[in-house]
Amino acid sequence: MSRPEEPHEETTIDDVYEQLEALEETVDTSHERTEVHRTMRLVSRLSHNGTVGRVITGFTRKDKAEAFVGSVVIGLPMLVEDGVFSIGAFLAARPILLLVNFLFTVGLVVGILYVADFREVHIKNPYFGLIPRRPVWVLLIAYATAAGLMTLWGRITWDEPWLNFCQVSVVFTAMALGGSLGDILPGEHEHRPVGDA
Repeated sequence: MSRPEEPHEETTIDDVYEQLEALEETVDTSHERTEVHRTMRLVSRLSHNGTVGRVITGFTRKDKAEAFVGSVVIGLPMLVEDGVFSIGAFLAARPILLLVNFLFTVGLVVGILYVADFREVHIKNPYFGLIPRRPVWVLLIAYATAAGLMTLWGRITWDEPWLNFCQVSVVFTAMALGGSLGDILPGEHEHRPVGDA
């Protein structure tokens, strides 16, 4: 099953730049502006990358590794940022907002993989006939990476499981963004349906 072909305006790299520039105007801290600038540089490299426009037909171990690397590259600055703890505490006290943050993260990943048109991604053999495999794996890899590295580096000790879960969810959001970009940007060298999208 693939995304239905609907008439729509062609999304360009310039459109992505415009969105990033709008985002840059809304961020509050220099750290956030730095992250937006990094993303803009990534998009710049993407615009000169010959893999843009290829169809992604499978989800292989290589894709999982790319999602992991993307999670680490984008999420690493968050691991050392103390603001993660105050945001996590805020979300822990407001479970509805934690749910909204999770839904935002899922929407972000699905949007990057299927809506933003960086690449054409075909959906094959979805779980339960409905849930695409690629975003599920990207989200699982991002959460496992966030939880694993925060635990490994002593950022959390799991002595307060709910609070620690919420703190991990903050890093998870950034890592999910990195994981989805890492998955689709490098591209596949071959278009064999080795795995499921």
